[in-house]
Amino acid sequence: MRILVVEDEKRLAAGLRNGLEADGFAVDVALDGTDGLWMAREHAYDAIVLDIMLPGLNGFRVCATLREEGVWSPILMLTAKDGEWDEVEALDTGADDYLTKPFSHAVLVARLRALLRRGAEKRPAILEAGDLRVDPASRRAWRGEVEVELTTRELALLEFLVRRRGDVVSKREILDHVWDYDFEGDDNIVEVYVRHLRDKLDRPFGREAIETVRGAGYRLAAGGG
Repeated sequence: MRILVVEDEKRLAAGLRNGLEADGFAVDVALDGTDGLWMAREHAYDAIVLDIMLPGLNGFRVCATLREEGVWSPILMLTAKDGEWDEVEALDTGADDYLTKPFSHAVLVARLRALLRRGAEKRPAILEAGDLRVDPASRRAWRGEVEVELTTRELALLEFLVRRRGDVVSKREILDHVWDYDFEGDDNIVEVYVRHLRDKLDRPFGREAIETVRGAGYRLAAGGG
């Protein structure tokens, strides 16, 4: 398995390379974000260990750029001690896991092996169905280049439909995933929110993306309408 380590502290980078090679990995090292981005574009790495504080481009920008370009190698981000918001941003920009410095080499290897078992599956930070886009982290949605303002519940419903695009989903499934499990109200609330989404995302743009499947539920067209 080939690993890319992007770390500007030379001593730490050398230690990571030596330790990982001793564990049987093939390791390449980049000492800044610009070189790390170039190497990750040019080679199909099985996983990437990526520091946040890097010269050139920081780790967040490297990670986000790779995901935007369709590079899905699993990324383990190295974050600062007590860097709670670093961890949040790391995951929101497309990282698969994070490890707080200082860390145990054994834990690093275990995290990498867990990521390698998952493989390089497509895990976009921004969900898409045709020209319909949803960014769950920033709570924003767009139809084409037009940003559409949605309430928190509307956005949650749209995210669920986009994740299940092309599938018929019942009212019960929607309630279970978008509302709380202890919701005891009328399930017709789903119809109300579907109508809201149609009024905001379909009708103003001449679309009919959210279909009603009589007796079964709703379906978001796979191509976004």
